[in-house]
Amino acid sequence: MSESQDPNPDSQWSDRNKPPEAKELITLGGMFLCLIILLIWLFNFLVSWLIVQMPVSWERQLGQAIVQIYEPQSLESPQQDKLNELVDQLEAQIPADSKANRDYNVLYIPTDVVNAGAIPGDTILVYQGLLDQMESENELMMVLGHEIGHFANRDHLRSIGKALVIRTVVSTIFGDVTFIADAAQIVSSTRFSQAQEKEADKYGLDLLYKNYGQAAGATDFFERLSESIGADWDFLTSHPAPAKRVTALNELIAMQDYAIGEYTPMPEILQDS
Repeated sequence: MSESQDPNPDSQWSDRNKPPEAKELITLGGMFLCLIILLIWLFNFLVSWLIVQMPVSWERQLGQAIVQIYEPQSLESPQQDKLNELVDQLEAQIPADSKANRDYNVLYIPTDVVNAGAIPGDTILVYQGLLDQMESENELMMVLGHEIGHFANRDHLRSIGKALVIRTVVSTIFGDVTFIADAAQIVSSTRFSQAQEKEADKYGLDLLYKNYGQAAGATDFFERLSESIGADWDFLTSHPAPAKRVTALNELIAMQDYAIGEYTPMPEILQDS
């Protein structure tokens, strides 16, 4: 007499070992996702703390490797000298105890790119395309002060740190997914958070006011920027929400009771050449 056959021979599950239900799989997946998010948050917190503790000399060494990528595009010229002169004026307005041995300098890049950026190690990139959009020295100083604000808050390092933390966690769990990234690419594609932009704008506004004794030009460039959505401006990709920033700046100007005075003309040497 033949043995009775399992009506479902492919089944590997017993009454005590039932197949997982969809709800259980979703729960396990959610727990795994929460674990990944927790790891990213913990590592990000640690990296942010380390960044605050990092000596400026270390930051400068990190930045030098990135600066070398941009140096071939830059041009030692009267334009670069003038930009450094303007940055020195703003730097003179920073309290001595807040400078932390910093020495800001500009790399002038004579291309039509409409952008500016902060590179670790106190270097500010300024493109001729950006200068061509400036209608006064005041609004240029606002942009330069804004970039100095990113240095003061170490936003560029925080953004690099966050990117590397995410890539580290993902690479560790799922294997190598192009983990080795070019630091310059991370910097150039950085899109600072709204909070970071707001703090940098506040810092730039304060430097602008201290330099001129009034706040003319604080919002001019950003107002035009907010009307140019869709234009081929790199500044739009790396510095988000210009309209909201204009509103926030106007609120700060009113709150601080900053006067709006006369404009200083754009230096001729920095105009289209």
